[in-house]
Amino acid sequence: MNNSSQNSTFLSPQSIEFTRWVAVGSLLALILLGLLWELWLAPLREGGSWWALKVLPLCWPLAGLLKNRMYTYRWVSLMVWLYFIEGVVRAWGDKGWSAGLALAETILCVMLFAACAFHVRWRFQMARANDTQITETEQPTEISK
Repeated sequence: MNNSSQNSTFLSPQSIEFTRWVAVGSLLALILLGLLWELWLAPLREGGSWWALKVLPLCWPLAGLLKNRMYTYRWVSLMVWLYFIEGVVRAWGDKGWSAGLALAETILCVMLFAACAFHVRWRFQMARANDTQITETEQPTEISK
């Protein structure tokens, strides 16, 4: 199986739309997890923690992802690594609920990164394939003198 036939199995508007909704869903889950974690489930201090504010930067890209803006997918795929690092560090160092929540954060970060990366890649491949199709179907016209 050559590379172009491999790409065509994944390269469809439905697969691109799927990555969009995985990205939106994992971002929403990260926001919810961060709030629940720091306010009720395992806050750093009793009664809730100001660390719940860490979800604010996650709220900014939500509109861009919902509007399907390519630039948003790109920078979210970079920003998510900050949350990944927090998840790994706290999963390693915390105990009890907090360690499990940190592991969940790490998994959601990987899902968000993968969804954004595939979304951007497949959209570019789809655009390139559409450009190639248009170029191949155009007939060269002869200029008569």
